[in-house]
Amino acid sequence: MRFFSLTLLPILLATVCGCQGCTRSPGLPPTVSIQAPFVPPAQLPEPQAPAAAVAHRGQNPWKPDVAGRPWKYIVLHHTATTSGSVDSIHAEHQKKKDKNGNAWLGIGYHFVIGNGRGMADGAIEPTFRWRTQIQGAHAGSSDPEYNQLGIGICLVGNFENEPPTAAQQKSTQLLVQTLRQEYFIPIDQVVPHKEIRASATACPGKLFPLREIAQDQPSILLGVDPDGVPVESLAGSLERTLR
Repeated sequence: MRFFSLTLLPILLATVCGCQGCTRSPGLPPTVSIQAPFVPPAQLPEPQAPAAAVAHRGQNPWKPDVAGRPWKYIVLHHTATTSGSVDSIHAEHQKKKDKNGNAWLGIGYHFVIGNGRGMADGAIEPTFRWRTQIQGAHAGSSDPEYNQLGIGICLVGNFENEPPTAAQQKSTQLLVQTLRQEYFIPIDQVVPHKEIRASATACPGKLFPLREIAQDQPSILLGVDPDGVPVESLAGSLERTLR
């Protein structure tokens, strides 16, 4: 029986394989596979919401920092314009005067909801009246309760000509639902402006979908994104982030 020298083994292997790449330097140690240590499931971090969502899980993201008023009504309006924002409405309302000749403090609504022209589509922006919990200047009714105890929500747009955008409708629905739950406001006290001032206005317009907006459709509200648009799900937040 013949024995081959171990020093000839690499050369023989190279000859069999037909390439020099199959030879391995005899001085190198074998490669060792290192696996990551096992992490028990209890130690794994919980999934985090996308950065675009401002966390208010299970809470009211529009809750003011001061004590709330005993709100009884939600009054819905439109701007009757194609574009607008809190700033533009505020500037316009500063030019108005009440029946005694006193200048308004500024924007008369508690919330404005954008349509993508002046504010992000579906964005909800609380005004100084909501943040400080003072009465509104929006109802124009002979019954002072609608200003004193009515939350004024105004959507940018003219709903005599076209309906609110899908994002506006969803945002309004979520806001109304949240406010109703927070202040125990019955559904029949969510009213369009024209209902309390029918002889003077058609606000918020014939194409405003009051029934769809005021109905009870429970949703899980995660919070609002940086534009002020409500976030119902992580998928919805991520979709807006990627746009």
